[in-house]
Amino acid sequence: MANPALIRKYNVPAPRYTSFPAVPFWNNKINQDIWKKAFINAYRDFGQSEGVSLYIHLPFCESLCTYCGCNKRITKYHRVEIPYVSSIMQEWSQYLGLLKEKPKLSGIHLGGGTPTFFSPSSLDILLKHIIGSSVQKKNAAFSFEGHPNNTTYQHLKLLAKHGFDRVSYGIQDFDPHVQKAIHRFQPFEKVKEVTESSRMLGYQSINFDLIYGLPHQTLNTLKGTFQKVSTLFPERIAFYSYAHLPSAFPSQKSYEAFLPNEQEKRALYEQGKIWLNEMGYEEVGMDHFALKNDPLLKAKREKTLHRNFMGYTTSTSKILLGLGCSAISDIHYAYAQNEKMVEPYQKAIFNGDIPVIKGHLQNDNDLLLKTIILNIICNGKTIWPPKPDLLQPAVQEKLNTFQQEGLIEIGPNYLRITERGKPFVRNVCKALDPYFQASEKKGQTFSQVI
Repeated sequence: MANPALIRKYNVPAPRYTSFPAVPFWNNKINQDIWKKAFINAYRDFGQSEGVSLYIHLPFCESLCTYCGCNKRITKYHRVEIPYVSSIMQEWSQYLGLLKEKPKLSGIHLGGGTPTFFSPSSLDILLKHIIGSSVQKKNAAFSFEGHPNNTTYQHLKLLAKHGFDRVSYGIQDFDPHVQKAIHRFQPFEKVKEVTESSRMLGYQSINFDLIYGLPHQTLNTLKGTFQKVSTLFPERIAFYSYAHLPSAFPSQKSYEAFLPNEQEKRALYEQGKIWLNEMGYEEVGMDHFALKNDPLLKAKREKTLHRNFMGYTTSTSKILLGLGCSAISDIHYAYAQNEKMVEPYQKAIFNGDIPVIKGHLQNDNDLLLKTIILNIICNGKTIWPPKPDLLQPAVQEKLNTFQQEGLIEIGPNYLRITERGKPFVRNVCKALDPYFQASEKKGQTFSQVI
């Protein structure tokens, strides 16, 4: 288990580094013309060879899960489906209009919200338009997030027809007391049903999302969850730290008194990791585990693992284009985020605009630091030192402290995270992040490391 004194010292807010810089630190030097030009340049430089990955945000959910920090719209009215699908199709068509050819498609991920809130027929309309207007690359990766309670056999069959063979089910925890607190009710029998249906229809990879640090969660209740998971044996498991941000998500205040403390929370992770290892899973990186023959672990061994807004991936594409409200795009040269709310997003689309509301143009130092941080998070090691002007005295002082504490090792041309330092990898990245260090709001935006 991680040293308790180090946990107390380093259990502080920090980005998860799905992007660098993190979203709150973007310079917002983006407008319609700048973004369109950056996309055209990125497609010219990378898209023609590597293809484009799409993240499509489908925000609707029928009920609120109180632990959730995603952008969502709670409604039971399914008449919202077709207008929203039409908006995404129009947004995609605007990007198509910027190119001189059908774009090469290296992957699609449907996220949310709850993508399976949408009926199979609505998803069919959307996917026919996206896939039919592009050229699918060999080994393109198509995946989606499914809620076990409303992912039907018809959903799975329709998505498989379009080439989807990876699915991630949001489990979180199987204990009834925990489920009641977080308002996420799903019987084990339902999870078993959708898992078996997925395999029957040929899905090659099933992921379960689990969370540690939830209200009423104990080592004993977590053991019950892992025992149930072991009977279904998904190819991947994401074992996330619960992010308690009641200022942003007021519904989380209802169970503050029942959350495990930082030592108890860390014990949940450490024991969970032991159980995962005993079940045959290996650690890919922060929060992610997979069975030994999984492509993520192969990529990790071959130093080709990548990380973006969807987590760890084997995709080599430098262009991740986000469609839908609040979706974020990473096109290497720049980031952009769409309008967060459904109605303003749809209004922008109706007006013929690409609906970006903020973004960040990368400079040379940003791209260098992004590479360093990705290397640390994906490979546990990076070439070191970087350009001299990036290594300010305050940064060197922090690194010296990490080295004295045994969290990192610095050699003649490398910086490596030690086994002791793995729980604190976000702290190491944060120390290298000039945007975080300069921010006055850094403690108000991010979740705790532990």
